Amino acid sequence: MTTIADFTVTTNRGEALNLGEKKGNVLLVVNTASKCGFTPQYDGLEAVYQKYKDRGFEVLGFPCNQFGNQEPGNADEIEQFCKLNYGVTFPLMEKIDVNGDSASPLFDWMKDEAKGLFGSTSIKWNFTKFLIDRDGNVVRRYAPNDRPERIARDIEKLL
Repeated sequence: MTTIADFTVTTNRGEALNLGEKKGNVLLVVNTASKCGFTPQYDGLEAVYQKYKDRGFEVLGFPCNQFGNQEPGNADEIEQFCKLNYGVTFPLMEKIDVNGDSASPLFDWMKDEAKGLFGSTSIKWNFTKFLIDRDGNVVRRYAPNDRPERIARDIEKLL
C-alpha cells in the first residue's frame, strides 16, 4: 500500500525531502499561487499551521503555474512574496505541475486517493487541498474555495 511516506519532493531551496520524515504528522498539502483570487488563503493556511504545528501538524505548499499563469515567479520571488505579504513560515516546495504528463507523482497519487467533484481526478484550480493523516493516508480532498479555517475541525480530529 502506498502512503505519502513513499514520495520524495524537492524544497524551494532545491533539496530533496523524503516525505517519510513527515510520517507521524498530520499534513495539509496545497497547490498554491501568488496571483490568484484564492491567494489570500495564505493567511488561513499560516493561521492553522501556527495553531496546530506544536501538535504535529504541518502545511506543505506546492507552487503551481498551471492555472492562468498565476505563479510566474521563481523560488526566491515566491518565497519573498509569501513571507512579506502573508507571513508564511510553513515549508514551500519547488514549483510543480499537478496535472498532465509532467504532474508531480505525489499529486497524481493524492488525486487517485481522493477524487474531486463527480469522481474527477484532475485538479481544477489553485489551492486544492489534501489532508493526510499521521499514517500518511489521504483522508480528504478540499476544493479551492474551502477556506483553511473551515478545515480546522477535520485537522483537530486527526491530531
